Amino acid sequence: MEIKVTVKQLGRKHPVLSEQHLEIDHHENSISLEQLLKRIVQQQVEAFNAKSFEKEDQDRTQTPLENYLNILTDTGKVGFGSIYNEKRADLQKAQENALQAFEDGMFAVFCGETQLEKLTQTIDLSTKPVFTFIRLTFLAGSYW
Repeated sequence: MEIKVTVKQLGRKHPVLSEQHLEIDHHENSISLEQLLKRIVQQQVEAFNAKSFEKEDQDRTQTPLENYLNILTDTGKVGFGSIYNEKRADLQKAQENALQAFEDGMFAVFCGETQLEKLTQTIDLSTKPVFTFIRLTFLAGSYW
Protein backbone atom coordinates (compact mmCIF):
# COMPACT_ATOMS: atom_id res chain seq x y z
CA MET A 1 0.00 0.00 0.00
CA GLU A 2 1.29 3.45 -0.85
CA ILE A 3 1.22 6.21 1.78
CA LYS A 4 2.29 9.86 1.70
CA VAL A 5 4.80 10.99 4.32
CA THR A 6 6.24 14.43 5.07
CA VAL A 7 9.18 14.90 7.43
CA LYS A 8 9.75 18.29 9.08
CA GLN A 9 11.89 19.79 11.79
CA LEU A 10 10.62 22.62 13.96
CA GLY A 11 12.43 25.90 13.53
CA ARG A 12 13.24 25.33 9.88
CA LYS A 13 11.82 27.51 7.12
CA HIS A 14 11.66 24.54 4.80
CA PRO A 15 11.12 20.86 5.59
CA VAL A 16 14.30 18.84 5.72
CA LEU A 17 12.65 16.37 3.37
CA SER A 18 9.68 17.04 1.11
CA GLU A 19 6.62 14.85 0.69
CA GLN A 20 7.48 11.27 -0.17
CA HIS A 21 5.43 8.32 -1.35
CA LEU A 22 6.35 5.13 0.52
CA GLU A 23 5.25 1.64 -0.35
CA ILE A 24 4.59 -0.29 2.87
CA ASP A 25 3.72 -3.95 3.33
CA HIS A 26 0.09 -3.60 4.51
CA HIS A 27 -3.12 -4.61 2.76
CA GLU A 28 -5.94 -3.59 5.12
CA ASN A 29 -7.84 -0.29 5.38
CA SER A 30 -6.94 0.33 9.03
CA ILE A 31 -3.69 0.15 10.96
CA SER A 32 -2.49 1.04 14.44
CA LEU A 33 0.15 3.72 14.83
CA GLU A 34 2.55 1.12 16.21
CA GLN A 35 2.14 -1.07 13.12
CA LEU A 36 2.43 1.95 10.83
CA LEU A 37 5.74 2.96 12.43
CA LYS A 38 7.03 -0.61 12.17
CA ARG A 39 6.04 -0.83 8.49
CA ILE A 40 7.68 2.50 7.64
CA VAL A 41 10.87 1.50 9.47
CA GLN A 42 10.81 -1.85 7.65
CA GLN A 43 10.57 -0.08 4.28
CA GLN A 44 13.40 2.30 5.17
CA VAL A 45 15.68 -0.48 6.49
CA GLU A 46 15.10 -2.55 3.36
CA ALA A 47 15.90 0.46 1.17
CA PHE A 48 19.06 1.19 3.18
CA ASN A 49 20.25 -2.42 3.12
CA ALA A 50 19.65 -2.62 -0.65
CA LYS A 51 22.16 0.17 -1.31
CA SER A 52 25.51 -0.86 -2.67
CA PHE A 53 28.33 -1.05 -0.15
CA GLU A 54 31.02 -1.61 -2.76
CA LYS A 55 34.15 0.44 -2.21
CA GLU A 56 35.61 2.36 -5.09
CA ASP A 57 39.12 1.47 -6.20
CA GLN A 58 40.20 5.09 -6.17
CA ASP A 59 39.01 8.26 -4.48
CA ARG A 60 37.34 10.78 -6.73
CA THR A 61 36.24 14.28 -5.89
CA GLN A 62 32.49 14.51 -6.37
CA THR A 63 31.54 18.14 -6.04
CA PRO A 64 27.80 18.85 -5.88
CA LEU A 65 26.23 21.26 -8.32
CA GLU A 66 26.41 24.92 -7.26
CA ASN A 67 22.67 25.33 -6.60
CA TYR A 68 22.55 22.04 -4.66
CA LEU A 69 25.34 23.09 -2.29
CA ASN A 70 23.23 25.98 -0.92
CA ILE A 71 20.37 23.59 -0.15
CA LEU A 72 22.74 21.24 1.67
CA THR A 73 24.30 23.96 3.80
CA ASP A 74 20.87 25.42 4.66
CA THR A 75 19.80 22.07 6.11
CA GLY A 76 23.03 21.80 8.09
CA LYS A 77 24.01 18.47 6.58
CA VAL A 78 26.25 18.03 3.59
CA GLY A 79 26.66 14.57 2.15
CA PHE A 80 27.78 13.12 -1.12
CA GLY A 81 25.81 9.87 -1.18
CA SER A 82 28.68 7.72 0.06
CA ILE A 83 28.11 5.09 2.72
CA TYR A 84 31.16 4.66 4.93
CA ASN A 85 29.67 2.24 7.43
CA GLU A 86 29.35 -1.15 5.76
CA LYS A 87 27.18 -2.60 8.52
CA ARG A 88 23.62 -3.52 7.56
CA ALA A 89 20.72 -2.10 9.56
CA ASP A 90 19.01 -4.47 12.01
CA LEU A 91 15.25 -4.35 11.37
CA GLN A 92 14.08 -5.42 14.84
CA LYS A 93 16.42 -3.00 16.63
CA ALA A 94 15.42 -0.15 14.30
CA GLN A 95 11.73 -0.80 14.96
CA GLU A 96 12.30 -0.90 18.72
CA ASN A 97 14.26 2.36 18.54
CA ALA A 98 11.51 4.09 16.53
CA LEU A 99 8.80 3.04 18.99
CA GLN A 100 10.92 4.08 21.97
CA ALA A 101 11.71 7.44 20.36
CA PHE A 102 7.99 8.06 19.82
CA GLU A 103 7.17 7.15 23.42
CA ASP A 104 10.00 9.43 24.63
CA GLY A 105 8.59 12.36 22.65
CA MET A 106 11.50 12.65 20.20
CA PHE A 107 9.09 13.07 17.28
CA ALA A 108 5.40 13.74 16.72
CA VAL A 109 3.17 12.07 14.15
CA PHE A 110 0.19 13.75 12.49
CA CYS A 111 -2.45 12.11 10.34
CA GLY A 112 -3.72 15.01 8.28
CA GLU A 113 -4.09 17.71 10.93
CA THR A 114 -4.72 15.32 13.84
CA GLN A 115 -1.84 14.48 16.16
CA LEU A 116 -1.49 10.79 16.94
CA GLU A 117 -0.54 10.47 20.60
CA LYS A 118 -0.81 6.74 21.38
CA LEU A 119 0.67 3.73 19.66
CA THR A 120 -2.68 1.94 19.96
CA GLN A 121 -4.59 4.57 17.94
CA THR A 122 -6.21 3.18 14.79
CA ILE A 123 -5.79 4.99 11.48
CA ASP A 124 -8.18 4.70 8.53
CA LEU A 125 -6.01 4.29 5.44
CA SER A 126 -8.93 4.26 3.01
CA THR A 127 -9.02 8.10 3.15
CA LYS A 128 -5.41 8.18 1.88
CA PRO A 129 -4.16 10.52 4.62
CA VAL A 130 -0.86 12.39 4.54
CA PHE A 131 1.33 11.54 7.52
CA THR A 132 3.61 14.22 8.90
CA PHE A 133 6.57 13.39 11.13
CA ILE A 134 8.02 16.30 13.08
CA ARG A 135 11.36 15.85 14.76
CA LEU A 136 11.26 17.65 18.07
CA THR A 137 14.34 19.38 19.43
CA PHE A 138 14.83 20.36 23.02
CA LEU A 139 16.14 23.65 24.32
CA ALA A 140 19.70 23.57 25.56
CA GLY A 141 20.56 25.12 28.89
CA SER A 142 20.46 24.52 32.57
CA TYR A 143 17.89 24.86 35.33
CA TRP A 144 19.83 27.47 37.31
